[in-house]
Amino acid sequence: MKRKVTAMGNSQGVLIPKEYLDRLGLKKGAEVEIQVDEEKGQILIFSVAKEIRKSGITPEFAREVREFIEEYKPALKKLSK
Repeated sequence: MKRKVTAMGNSQGVLIPKEYLDRLGLKKGAEVEIQVDEEKGQILIFSVAKEIRKSGITPEFAREVREFIEEYKPALKKLSK
């Protein structure tokens, strides 16, 4: 589904269809994690609540792991080969 970036106050954003939010059980005020994959030209949005339910880990730990992976992505790619 294509969406347009629109002005939202002093910021810009993309509206997420209610159908998608309902699928993940997200409501107004739900916490999400946003990442940028510059290599693929993607913005990724993850449901923090779903992540916690699946794994039992805290959002802080999940964020720290993602930050570590982003910081050391080149070295981790080399190690994976």
